[in-house]
Amino acid sequence: MSKGKKILGEERRNLILTKLRDEGVPITGGDLAKFTNVSRQVIVSDITLLKAREEPIIATSQGYLYLQPKQPEGTVEKTIACKHTPDRTEEELNLLVDHGILVKDVRIEHKVYGDLTASIMVSNRREVKQFLNKINDTNASYLSELTDGIHLHTISAPNEKVMADAEKALKDAGFLIESYS
Repeated sequence: MSKGKKILGEERRNLILTKLRDEGVPITGGDLAKFTNVSRQVIVSDITLLKAREEPIIATSQGYLYLQPKQPEGTVEKTIACKHTPDRTEEELNLLVDHGILVKDVRIEHKVYGDLTASIMVSNRREVKQFLNKINDTNASYLSELTDGIHLHTISAPNEKVMADAEKALKDAGFLIESYS
């Protein structure tokens, strides 16, 4: 792509979709804007249009991510219920990723809005730190602050043993309320 040439409409959305699929890692709106020589706001609109076409794109704290449809053989996914104060969030997330867990999201049940879910998509300490820095830099609140610390996580592990070890560590650390598939 030549530097400075703005890519228009459908061609730009196809390029964005291809880049997200091929990279397999989160890409920021700013990076996509540079890639296509448009503003970040145009990228936000493009992502909205792609999501409306049911493309499996999610916004994470690290950027936009195309959800790959097939998980590796043996992958285990669970929803776990946790409770803790905001100052223990880093400890909880690091405990999970240190056990080889991908923390996909956080979900709460709000009195007015019902289920609220936010994508996290962290699988290592660097991503946890980036997520927490974004929370701090934007002065955002944790969803769990709306529910006295009670929240759910969708987590993924490469196998049952990794999942069981992580759940035991969560229980031992006083985070786990219960788990269910």
